[in-house]
Amino acid sequence: MLVDTNTIVPMTDANQNFSRVVRIVDENGMAVIIKNNKPRYVVVDFSEYDSISAAMQMRREKIDSVADKIIDENIEAFSELAK
Repeated sequence: MLVDTNTIVPMTDANQNFSRVVRIVDENGMAVIIKNNKPRYVVVDFSEYDSISAAMQMRREKIDSVADKIIDENIEAFSELAK
């Protein structure tokens, strides 16, 4: 994942000046908080979170649907393995 360097905030800065994090989110749509020089947290606008959450839910539903299809198509094999 590529991260715009303008959105990176060290954990200590985020802790001491959270308004800076909010300003970065307002300007760039997100802020990445790093801890021990590694990306650790992403702060996004709530409307963006709603979109992300909806996409994750659709992904889970698709995975569940595919899993159900595989089980239905192979129920005899799974039943045999369960013995």
